[in-house]
Amino acid sequence: MDSRTGLPVVGVVGAGQLARMTHQAAIALGQSLRILAAHPDDGAALVAADVHIGHHTDLDALRRFAKGCEVVTFDHEHVPPEHLRALAGEGVVVLPGPEALLYAQDKRAMREKLTDLGVPVPRWSPVSTMDDLTGFTDGPAVVKASRGGYDGKGVWVIEKPVDAAELVASGTPLIVEEKVPLRRELAALVARSPFGQVSAWPVVETVQRDGICVEVLAPAPGLSDERAVQAQELAIRIAKELGVVGVLAVELFDTGNDILVNELAMRPHNSGHWTIDGSVTSQFEQHLRAVLDYPLGATNAIAPAVCMANVLGGADGGMRFDERLHHLFAAEPRAKVHLYGKAVRPGRKIGHVTVVGGSFEDVRPRAARAARWLSDGEG
Repeated sequence: MDSRTGLPVVGVVGAGQLARMTHQAAIALGQSLRILAAHPDDGAALVAADVHIGHHTDLDALRRFAKGCEVVTFDHEHVPPEHLRALAGEGVVVLPGPEALLYAQDKRAMREKLTDLGVPVPRWSPVSTMDDLTGFTDGPAVVKASRGGYDGKGVWVIEKPVDAAELVASGTPLIVEEKVPLRRELAALVARSPFGQVSAWPVVETVQRDGICVEVLAPAPGLSDERAVQAQELAIRIAKELGVVGVLAVELFDTGNDILVNELAMRPHNSGHWTIDGSVTSQFEQHLRAVLDYPLGATNAIAPAVCMANVLGGADGGMRFDERLHHLFAAEPRAKVHLYGKAVRPGRKIGHVTVVGGSFEDVRPRAARAARWLSDGEG
C-alpha cells in the first residue's frame, strides 16, 4: 500500500507507451503506479513519480521493484518465465500469471495450446529441420520466430521451403503457418478479473501496412452481429481457459467464411487505444480494475464510429513538432492526440490520433489526415 494514500501500489514492468497510458488511467483512479524502466528517458519514466531503473531480465532488479507492490503487471511480455515463477514463488502477485503469460511469449506454445482446445487457428507446424516445411509447399507460407517478434519483425513470407533454409540453419526456434487468404484482420479485446468477471469491447478491424497496424476501426464496419458475438465469445473462452487476468487482445483473421486466431497479447494492446476516447471504460482503466480485482467497467462505444490512426515516425518536414500540433489542432479540432514521449525514428509508433463521430466516412479521413500531419508535417 502507498503510505500517503492508503491505496494499492500497482507495479508495471516496462516503461513504454502502454505503461505511460496506464499511468494516466491510474491518476484518475487515485492509484499509485510504480514503473520499472530500463532507461530514465523511457516514455512512462518521463511522467511517473515512482520509477525504478532496472532491466526486466535482472531477477534481483525485479525483486527490488516488486517489494511493496500489491500486484505486478506488464507493459510487454519479455520477462523471462523463470523470473516470473521465482517472483510468484516468493509471494509476489503477478498478473497475468507466468502460466498464462507463456502463451503470449511463445508462439509455438500458444499454437499447441489453442490446437488442443479446438480453437480455430491457421494450419501450422513447428520447424526444426527443412523436412518440417514439406507440408507447406503448395503456395506461400509464413515462417515466424517462436519468441520476440512484433510489428512485422520475426515474420517471413516464403514462396518455397528453400527460402527459409538460412533461417532453419540458424537454429532460431520457428513455426510455419499457411498464408491465410483473408478478407481483413480483426481484434477482440476482453478483460477478466481474478473473481472471474469478464467484459468485452466491440470487435474492431485493424488495418495493416508492412506488418504494422496503421488504423483501427471500432466497431468493425460491416461485421455481422453473429460474427461479432462469435469473436467475443472466442476471446472470453481463451481468457478463461488460459487463466488470463487483465486485458487480453486476440488478433483474428477474417476469411469471410470463418475467423482464425493469429496472435494473443495479455496486456493493453494497440487495437484497444481507441477505447481511451471512444469507450465508456478504456482498456487501461479496465486493466487496472482487473488486476486489482475491482468490478469491471462498461465497455460500450460512445459513438457509432471511432477511428484510431497510429502516428509513425517520418521525415521532419522542416517543421517543429509543436508547430505540427498547432496546425493540426486548428485544422482538426475534433482529433484527440496522444503522444508517447518517444524518440522519432522512421516507422516507429510515436503516438496515435482518435476521431469519434457518426460515420466512418466522416472520421476515417480526419484521423488519417491528422496522423499523417504529425508524422511528416503534411496533411
